[in-house]
Amino acid sequence: MTAERNPKPLTVDIRVFMLITVSAMAIAFGVGVAMGPTAAELAMASAGAAAGHKLPEVHSVDVSTAEDAAALKEDSELLHEPAGQHLLVDIKGIEAAFLDSEERLAHAMVETVKGAGLTMLSYHCHKLIPMGVSCVGVLLESHISFHTWPTEGVITLDLFTCGPNPLIPVVPSIKALFGIPRENDEIMAQWSHELRGFRSKKIPNKDNHNYALLDHNSDLSQMIWSPMDCVYKEQVYSGLTEYQRVDVWDVVSLEDQPSQDDVLKAKLEPTDSRWTTNELVQPTRYLFLDGVLQSDNTTHKEYHEALVHPAMFAHASPKNVAIVGGAEGATLREVLKHTTVESVTMVEIDQQLMDLAKEYLPQMSDCSNLDGRADNCFDDELLNLQVENAKDWFLADEAETNKNLDVVIIDAIEPEMSSAISKDLYEEPQLWKTILDSLTEEGILAIQIGYAPTISDPKPDVGYNAPREILFQTLENLPSVQAMFVYEDSHVGFLVPKSFLIVCKSNSCRERFYAAPEDLNMEIAKRIVSSSDNDNKALQYYDGVTQIYYQVAPKAWETIYCRREPTPFECDYRHLDFGKGIYEFKMDAPAEEQVFEIMTDEVEGTRVYSKVDIPKGSYIMAEHAANSLQLSSKAVENLSASTDVEFAKFVQEHGHDSASKGSARRLVEIGASYFLRIADSTAEANVGRWIPPHPQGRRPKYSPVYERHRLSFDVFMVATKDISKGDELVKYKYMWSEE
Repeated sequence: MTAERNPKPLTVDIRVFMLITVSAMAIAFGVGVAMGPTAAELAMASAGAAAGHKLPEVHSVDVSTAEDAAALKEDSELLHEPAGQHLLVDIKGIEAAFLDSEERLAHAMVETVKGAGLTMLSYHCHKLIPMGVSCVGVLLESHISFHTWPTEGVITLDLFTCGPNPLIPVVPSIKALFGIPRENDEIMAQWSHELRGFRSKKIPNKDNHNYALLDHNSDLSQMIWSPMDCVYKEQVYSGLTEYQRVDVWDVVSLEDQPSQDDVLKAKLEPTDSRWTTNELVQPTRYLFLDGVLQSDNTTHKEYHEALVHPAMFAHASPKNVAIVGGAEGATLREVLKHTTVESVTMVEIDQQLMDLAKEYLPQMSDCSNLDGRADNCFDDELLNLQVENAKDWFLADEAETNKNLDVVIIDAIEPEMSSAISKDLYEEPQLWKTILDSLTEEGILAIQIGYAPTISDPKPDVGYNAPREILFQTLENLPSVQAMFVYEDSHVGFLVPKSFLIVCKSNSCRERFYAAPEDLNMEIAKRIVSSSDNDNKALQYYDGVTQIYYQVAPKAWETIYCRREPTPFECDYRHLDFGKGIYEFKMDAPAEEQVFEIMTDEVEGTRVYSKVDIPKGSYIMAEHAANSLQLSSKAVENLSASTDVEFAKFVQEHGHDSASKGSARRLVEIGASYFLRIADSTAEANVGRWIPPHPQGRRPKYSPVYERHRLSFDVFMVATKDISKGDELVKYKYMWSEE
């Protein structure tokens, strides 16, 4: 019974299994041979495949002659530097058939290389399935490659070279050769140019370190060549004058939105979707000199108003003005807006640049909206144009009679540029002395001094800012200079804030530079020419409130100044010492909480006594001092002439003139501090001003610290010695006028 339930399994001899398997394979092979193609058919199929998937022909350079070999050797020497240029180009809206044709694409690639003055060694293209082509070409100078998407109408191409030939001029030919438009579509191209590798800073021209020098840090590279996100980027002009390289570009960025002029021109309705697109945006035109941005057609008003008018209004009545540089004509335009001006001498070395500016940036020299001026500023009868080196022009008359200029405006390449032009201007102490000597006793010098510093910059006499520091110290050392003010503006069209310097031969300019906005606006209304165009007033940007912004230099100027060696004296007083006590008189506090006691009798009058011990250096009634009344000299004169005799007398008795010479400001103590008794000697006094007199006997001509904290230095008082409980507080009679 058990054997029936578990039968013994069958076994197969392995030799039999192998014989059956081999026999089956042999039969299958024989059937396949019998039913498959003949030898002739296989040959035909192989030929067809070769014809359909043939690799493209390889193009090679035949160096067969001594001349060719010499040329290649010369090229190889130029290519030896481990650096190159990389051009990336993306194009859309292209015909699909073109993008799917190896032959047409290869032809366009070869022609691009020829047009660029490059040498094709070989290339290879590969047809993709179902559509598209990828190609790469090996150049003597490096390579070119691209990939296509026929259905989307897109090609992306890159060209890398190690040679000296610039690649920017190749962009138009790439657009023309590859930009075959498909039906009912427009070609759209975007591109980027980058410098690659490690290049040496060779000087192509001994007279100008920046002459056509490729520099990836230049404004031209960072703003125009490098960005890929530009829907429109066209070179309007590029060339060399006798003195510098000039580049003019039109650009529309991807994120640009319509300006007010664009909106009015298109008559946009509120519901129009184009408010937030770049469809209606007119290109911004940029001017670059030696790769440095000079101006553009959208912010030229802001920049040139910021350069010219603070200096012009710092003078009471500028009649004779000189401009150094300013080839675009915009600085001239701003000067001609002042009705006080009787003559303008413009000294510009580059006639070619002036001609280019008239052709490509005509709005810069447009005076047509200024009543009484020529339509083109260069044609105005007040202009005396001198086409020569400013250094030669000023020094030529060094021994002659003073030119009696009221204002000189330097609108040239900034001092940090190491060009021949900037070296002539900014590194000649004798030139600056001569320029200052050409000014009247109330004369003003205005200079654009490049990009503003940051608080991270090192001390000013090293690095990028060193040429500017040389200029500053040169001016500070001139006996005729009395005051210097720096200011900056971040809304004038540059990547970072632009900075300016005003130099005064008289401290009287300080009153006008620090004028109240209402006073300056009144002066603007009196002096600026009227405009025949109500929509295009003479001043579009500058006014009294803008000047307030200029009156306080950003803290970076103070920070960098205080990194001078040795550290300037006043830098220890940039802020109140938080380790010192502040002793206040609290008007509403009960007597037991007061630290001061005010006592009055008929004999001694009002006196102030301390109810606590006050250490030397402590601040006395700082809150009251901070609320001192500020009056202009004109206001004080008006008070003196008014019927309010008592108030005028109070202003005279309890006020003091600002220690900032020429500011014409009087500070009047209106808190409890005016009760302090006044002593005739410092020995008797125990209260003095916060910042002591300067060790040199006068304040520096240039000091962002004194200018930024001028009001604090005019009002805050400290204990000049330890004051014991019960001592009377006494201040020195002349403490505000010790300098």
